[in-house]
Amino acid sequence: MRGLIFGMLVGMAIRAWAQETPGPVIQWEKTSHDFGDIVQGEKVEYTFKFKNAGTEPLVITNVEVTCGCTTPKGWPRDPIMPDGKGELTVAFNSTGKVGRQHKVITVTSNSIGSTNQVLITVNVLEKKL
Repeated sequence: MRGLIFGMLVGMAIRAWAQETPGPVIQWEKTSHDFGDIVQGEKVEYTFKFKNAGTEPLVITNVEVTCGCTTPKGWPRDPIMPDGKGELTVAFNSTGKVGRQHKVITVTSNSIGSTNQVLITVNVLEKKL
């Protein structure tokens, strides 16, 4: 019984400490999106949603992509307050691509202890003449 109570107290202390860790924390609704099959030449886009689960304002300073076929179309330029929400829209142009594509989008921010990348995947089918 003492071990159970001690374990519960330690668990509560750890949770309290984690919740009080200062700083901004980006928390993604989804860290990846699969468009499925599209035909070569199609353009698709997806909006990743996130919130600031931290205790200080979150600031996104840059969004980088791995190739010119992927374009970050928009993200919040102003600080996102704690519990505030934001969106990152990413477009993919399949012109000149064939087969399975995996594109990593890197988000540079002041977030601590969380994922700074999201991923889109798509299978580009060859356009039939």
